[in-house]
Amino acid sequence: MLKTDHHTIRACASSFVGTALEFYDYYVYALASSLILGKVFFPSSSPLVTDLNAYGTLAAGFLARPFAGLLCGMLGDRYGRKKVLTFTVVGMGAATTAIGLLPGYASIGFLAPVLLVLLRILQGLAVGGEWGGAVLLASEHAPERWKIFAASFPQLGSPAGMLMALASFRGASSLGAEAFADWAWRIPFLLGGLIALGCFVLRRQVEETPDFLASRREAPAVREPLSARLAGQWGRIFCAGLAVIVGSAGFFFVNTFLLGYAPVYMHVSRQFMLDAMLIATVLQLLTQPLAAWIAQKTGEVRFLLGLAGLCILLPFPMFRALETHRFLPSAVAISATIVCLSAFYAVVAGFMANAFPARVRYTAISIAYQTSASLITGVTPIVGTLIASRFGADWTPLALLFSAMAVCSVAGVLGLARSRAETPENAVLKGL
Repeated sequence: MLKTDHHTIRACASSFVGTALEFYDYYVYALASSLILGKVFFPSSSPLVTDLNAYGTLAAGFLARPFAGLLCGMLGDRYGRKKVLTFTVVGMGAATTAIGLLPGYASIGFLAPVLLVLLRILQGLAVGGEWGGAVLLASEHAPERWKIFAASFPQLGSPAGMLMALASFRGASSLGAEAFADWAWRIPFLLGGLIALGCFVLRRQVEETPDFLASRREAPAVREPLSARLAGQWGRIFCAGLAVIVGSAGFFFVNTFLLGYAPVYMHVSRQFMLDAMLIATVLQLLTQPLAAWIAQKTGEVRFLLGLAGLCILLPFPMFRALETHRFLPSAVAISATIVCLSAFYAVVAGFMANAFPARVRYTAISIAYQTSASLITGVTPIVGTLIASRFGADWTPLALLFSAMAVCSVAGVLGLARSRAETPENAVLKGL
């Protein structure tokens, strides 16, 4: 038992550090997209064009993720979770460091945005294989009664990565506006390489998961087409992709789009928004493990449905609070939204993983999550920017966009729960 506990703790730690790097890389890029990248790589006389170009490169990384999720998922189901995850962390660290060293448009002209897009695609390929494997590395090492809780540790990478990204940009911006625009914005990207090195060392020490080893003993790996391998699973994959929408796209709505929207249309400073998000992210980090523990005890389906339903309503008081231009109500409203999103996000990973058999689990959850990220999450800031250019300070259409994402998640959770309940191994579905 002690040996099992030791391996479980190490697996959870490795998963947490890996996804913290994943989210750090993405949040650094997302924050940089809102603050500086458009001016460095896409100079234009139109602020709208500059912002759309910057957010477009953000989306480019997401477009690569479904392919990477499929490829890494198949490799992970065939050769093991650990081997794939060792390569993904190297790819993430290398791409992020390279972005920090990349000359801007003023130095190398059109080549600068081209190389930036290519590096974003490389980031997307690495991240596309990271999330699903990290969730399985933690949950498949855990005892059955703690799988949902263990699967929440990779999800802690989101607030940890966001905190590190916010802290790094706050430190870089403290050097002064001129220094930040000239060179200091590169510091957060270069720090990503150091985090990747530490994660690589830790991940090399983790053993392969018991669930994968058991599935290989029961059914040795054989070559078969994807259609045959995932036969009977596509309905669940679709529902899983719907289920994760608000937990993924909702974060990018608040942490990326809102950071750029509020200063322009609601006339609050960027520092105002960064400080509010810092408070919210600290609360997110503290409350996510509690959320996973509660869901493990009370039933994950009921828990997820309640939170998704609450997320339908939350954007309205959040925008109302920002209209007051007062920090306390704004920070409270943003924190309430992010804490609810993070609680949902903490639990949905284990819920998705438990819906699929071990022999196709990596492939299935990676396709679901990464396709949803590509089609919905990656374009959310672009859609928000286009809506804002049409409606300006009228935030109602934006709130309805957020609510629609939550409705999709309600439908996905219900569909996946019913699909799981219909299988013999899940005849009685906990929490439904």
